[in-house]
Amino acid sequence: MPTLHTAEIVDPLSTKSERPNVNENIELEPSLAPQNNTKGFFLDLVIYLSVMFLIREVYFSSLHFLANGLFWSFTTLVVATWRMRARGVTWWDLGLRKPENIGKSLLTTGAILAVVMALIIVFEIVKDQIPALMDSDTSDESAVSRFGNLKGNYPLFFTIIFFIWVESALEEMLDRGFLMNWFERLFAGTPLNTILAVLIQAAIFGFRHAPSHGLAGAITVSIIGLVMGSAYMLLGRNLWPLIIAHCVLNTISMLDRV
Repeated sequence: MPTLHTAEIVDPLSTKSERPNVNENIELEPSLAPQNNTKGFFLDLVIYLSVMFLIREVYFSSLHFLANGLFWSFTTLVVATWRMRARGVTWWDLGLRKPENIGKSLLTTGAILAVVMALIIVFEIVKDQIPALMDSDTSDESAVSRFGNLKGNYPLFFTIIFFIWVESALEEMLDRGFLMNWFERLFAGTPLNTILAVLIQAAIFGFRHAPSHGLAGAITVSIIGLVMGSAYMLLGRNLWPLIIAHCVLNTISMLDRV
């Protein structure tokens, strides 16, 4: 069985001179802003999180839920890109770049999916022992109201699945790419900054899904965010394995409702 090797972690927000020479063919763009600018990163996060949650109060009832969801995500994408430009950071820096090894990236994607599914199975077993969580997953009921009745409706499935993939990619870019790196830099003065960044983004990821998924569903989403965040930090900070894994997970979830 192939063995996954943990990649040396390179901070995409560090200056070029601070980065280890992991691969001469990949040189991340240097950040133009001083990286000990804690107040600056804190301000970025306040702006970003405020927009991320407040924009969800805007809902165009004449549009499909997916259209509203993409409007929310693209709005926060614009804000994130704006704050990244202020710090001299690009999406390429944060991992939206071609993987060095396609085969290894696909293996990483498979490993992410396996870990996510294993942890979800464990949580489902544990959940059944906790009365408060037994009937608190409302994701199935919510899916009908958000996407329509998918039962036996393959035309509807194929109509919306592309937009779900786009939303999946945006979530990985924003939650793992932007949010986690900014939290990591915010806590740069502590030895646990990376761990804190992974935990906080996973909690926010789950909390954001709570209104539509319920408590148990939000915990499940947080588990996914925890695995995705850990994989991003440990396996080279490339977003593509996470994006592919997220798309696969959402495709499986939607197929389960057809």
